[in-house]
Amino acid sequence: MASLPFIDELDWSSVDAILITHFHLDHAAALTYITEKTNFRDGKGKVYMTHPTKAVHKFMMQDYVRTSSSSSDALFSPLDMTMSLASIIPVSVHQLITVCPGVSFTPYHAGHVLGACMFLIDIYGLKILYTGDYSREEDRHLVKAELPPIRPDVLIVESTFGTQTLEGREEKELRFTNLVHSIIRRNGHVLLPTFALGRAQELLLILDEYWKKHPDLHNVPIYYASALAKKCMAVYQTYIHTMNSNIRSRFAKRDNPFVFKHISNVPQTRGWEKKIAEGPPCVVLASPGFMQVGPSRELFELWASDSRNGLVVTGYSIEGTPARDLLNEPEDFVTLKGNTIPRKMSVEAISFSAHVDYSQNSEFIEAVGAQHVVLVHGEQNTMGRLKAAMTSRYKERKEDVKIHTPRNLETLQLSFRGERVAKAIGTLADRPPQPNDILEGLLVAKDYSYTLLDPRDLRDFAGLTTCTVTQRQRIVLGVGWLLVKWHLEGMYGSVEEGLDKDGVPTMRVMGVVDVKLTAEHELTLEWESSSSNDMIADSTLALITGIDKSPASVKLTTSSHSHSHTPSEPEHKHPHADHEGEEASRLRIQRLCMFLEAHFGDVELHMPEATDEEPELGEDDRDPSLLVRLDEADAQISLVTLTVSSSSETLKKRVEAVLDMALTTVSSLSESFASGAPLVVDTGISQDKADKVTDAEISEAQSVTA
Repeated sequence: MASLPFIDELDWSSVDAILITHFHLDHAAALTYITEKTNFRDGKGKVYMTHPTKAVHKFMMQDYVRTSSSSSDALFSPLDMTMSLASIIPVSVHQLITVCPGVSFTPYHAGHVLGACMFLIDIYGLKILYTGDYSREEDRHLVKAELPPIRPDVLIVESTFGTQTLEGREEKELRFTNLVHSIIRRNGHVLLPTFALGRAQELLLILDEYWKKHPDLHNVPIYYASALAKKCMAVYQTYIHTMNSNIRSRFAKRDNPFVFKHISNVPQTRGWEKKIAEGPPCVVLASPGFMQVGPSRELFELWASDSRNGLVVTGYSIEGTPARDLLNEPEDFVTLKGNTIPRKMSVEAISFSAHVDYSQNSEFIEAVGAQHVVLVHGEQNTMGRLKAAMTSRYKERKEDVKIHTPRNLETLQLSFRGERVAKAIGTLADRPPQPNDILEGLLVAKDYSYTLLDPRDLRDFAGLTTCTVTQRQRIVLGVGWLLVKWHLEGMYGSVEEGLDKDGVPTMRVMGVVDVKLTAEHELTLEWESSSSNDMIADSTLALITGIDKSPASVKLTTSSHSHSHTPSEPEHKHPHADHEGEEASRLRIQRLCMFLEAHFGDVELHMPEATDEEPELGEDDRDPSLLVRLDEADAQISLVTLTVSSSSETLKKRVEAVLDMALTTVSSLSESFASGAPLVVDTGISQDKADKVTDAEISEAQSVTA
């Protein structure tokens, strides 16, 4: 249990996806426990990994179950393992996978081992690149890690080697083969502790090629001590197409690089370790790489006391493991049985670990260009040194990049300012927009992408259609029709009154809500639904349903008909209703004057004299106007256009601001609200009366428009 991640700290039913980067046990072995022993299956979560990773993971987990099934503290059974494997969804590199609406990911080559990938995850537009273990150096069989074409917002990257710089591949291979050859020449045995899969295949390719070039070594056997690796070699031969060009070209010439000529598996008989140890010089790749138990540990104990033999540690070794302890070349060593034996065999370290070193990691981090970098997969001190080095590099270039080293179970909260782009297509894109053009359309959102469309293009581009929803609300009426109008005018300033197309008496509120007298004691509200229209309809409905309880209604009807027991009709307009004609213009000017006088003192009203002469060039317009004086500066307000002119720019701006407030204050709701084109209703106004509209009424209409 202690080897598992902190599984109990997470509600696994809430997990949408588990992404496995590669088949190594420290990245994949807990998967079966999660899928079969937690509440993961209670949710909608899915498990993803590449095809080669799934193939090798199957063999590795079968081997794990076989070796642990006899112990009483086995984490899961063979049936659990089989069920877990059945739930894995294999994916291909560069394949875009949508996990759920708004969440997707794309795998990219990571190097490291066969099938290893890094994941570029998109969560509602926020992009996160998780590298897993990766290598930026192409080796004998693998491609190097790719640089994704999209710049992510967050980079989660391994920090295994911290600020350590490793030697180049060619120098490393030469030193390795020379060291192995020198141990053979002194008649010694070579022990290469390695894990069954991953770097072992790289070492086998190097050794097989070196043996081909040196006939004097042909009688020296190379053993690959892993039954698991023998099974998985078929997987390597199957997924040749995922490897680098060198391997693919050899395979195309019917030269399978993984059919080795000088390497054989150890005999699968009990006690083979002692038989090989007492035999002639040889090279043995034995697992596990950390040498805690197993063939690598047994062979070391058999060979440790002979100075002719040599141990070559080829991978990364963790603190507290025998492989790490032996790098200090202790004089003696305690065996698994508790005996102390002298350590005389030579110990060398040549790291073939396919992790990035400092130069490769820092170069990759800078090339990715993420705003936030999160370091994981490294010892605390090593990670801290890498953070300090990267912070210093960014500081020198004055780049604002945040480096994070969160502890286990620490929540990392990052803030981003995203940019949402809507693409105009179809009719709206017929001509390039010019500066200050206004584009109007419907905003269509799908998977966090936005498109601006003309409603007519909806069917062609989005497969959608539009419709208009007409809403109706019926109300039982307990008051008279004119009393309803009186209250509506008091709230909204004015209402249109007439007959609709069916001849039903109708009042229109703010140009959008029709109040119809559909029966003797029944009103029907009708409007085209929208956010603003619904709001007006709600307020109209609330007003009408409260008329019979209104104190104003009681007072009005009581004073009009003291002997009636039902509300009657008011005989005059509401005092807050909009006035008409010259009276409306006079009241409007009076209110504006009062407002302006409160800010600037006395205001003069200038009315033009009637004359037939045309104004000369340069003369002021002969519009009625208001004159404001302040500190020996004048400002003139045209009552037709409601524009301000003044020789003082400061006074002009101040008067414009006050005028804007004044118009908002003195205008009724119906004057301030801009609705769509009004419906045609019979207002009962004859053409003769329409022709006699006064100049004052025209000025009033212009003022409202302004």
